[in-house]
Amino acid sequence: MTATAIRNCDSRVDHGIEHISASAVKSGLSIEANLCETEWDEAIRSHSEATVFHTTAWARVLAKTYGHRFIPFRLSNDRSTVALIPMMGISSAFTGRRGIGMPFSDFCEPLVFADPGASGLVNALAEFGLKKGWRYFELRGGRAELPATAVPAEQYYGHRLDLTGGIEQLFSALASPVRRAIRKAQTSGLSVEVKNTAQAVKEFYRLHIRTRKRHGAPPQPFSFFNHIQKEILDRNLGFIVTARRGTNAIASAVFLSFGRFGLFKFGASDPRHQELRANNLVMWQGIQELVQRGIETLHFGRTDFNNDGLRRFKLAWGTKEETIEYFKFDVASNGWMAQRGPSPMVYRKVFRSLPLAANRVVGAWIYPHLD
Repeated sequence: MTATAIRNCDSRVDHGIEHISASAVKSGLSIEANLCETEWDEAIRSHSEATVFHTTAWARVLAKTYGHRFIPFRLSNDRSTVALIPMMGISSAFTGRRGIGMPFSDFCEPLVFADPGASGLVNALAEFGLKKGWRYFELRGGRAELPATAVPAEQYYGHRLDLTGGIEQLFSALASPVRRAIRKAQTSGLSVEVKNTAQAVKEFYRLHIRTRKRHGAPPQPFSFFNHIQKEILDRNLGFIVTARRGTNAIASAVFLSFGRFGLFKFGASDPRHQELRANNLVMWQGIQELVQRGIETLHFGRTDFNNDGLRRFKLAWGTKEETIEYFKFDVASNGWMAQRGPSPMVYRKVFRSLPLAANRVVGAWIYPHLD
């Protein structure tokens, strides 16, 4: 069996041919990565669990912002496609070479059409990773397709909201404090708008850098959001909701969508107007917009296990809670990487103390090495 690496869909994609020995696909599967953008997006659209993180639009955002290389894997047998697995190849002098499916994505499980066998998917990716010099590859989801020996390297809460019941049912399912907050925002003289423009991105980013500072984290570079606007929002795969007091934007959120799934990806606000509950108004407007667009499920993204406040906020919208698992496979040792302990909190004090401009510089430097 051979793995044909990547026929060009983007100038950042590898053009070479990677030959994998027969032992790499003991299950009888072949692995290839030679789909062009339109072929890939058509293929994933046929799977009911495809999200915006599986699309070439998201891959272009990452490639253009950070220089990562898109690898659209297709596993197949003699008859048909078995699985589609989007990955980015990351090469960093500080964090090494690895394959991530997909970076800066809350979840992105392999899209499986037929049973790949207990180790078929892992064996194929591991052999490819060995040829590419990866330290490891990471799957963000997909436990059902992995062998029983797989252990998660990271775990998060996830929250999903079923949108199919309609607006009235959704509103009645909200926790009473959320309903009161929405009504207060609606009677506080705030205006709210849904747009996908470059100006909406700029207004969001001004709030975003201040919100990240409060949370003790550097913001991602503006170019990241600029590419989201051009590659995703302009293609009608998302929108930005902004709440205003007069002419001033005081809360904003970025929603993405593809297929039947919507995603609340980013939220930001001005804490000086917290009593107006603009965040709740923005979220409710985003939900209504997704319903109007025919989206069936809204995912609220991942939440750290130790972030009780954010977890309560998401549960209050009538969501169902789940666990998101990331799996890392060490290519050299041919084994799963164990879960790490919680990250130290000391660095957050540093970022909270830095000026906004310094935080932006740090973010622009550090994010190309992260995922």
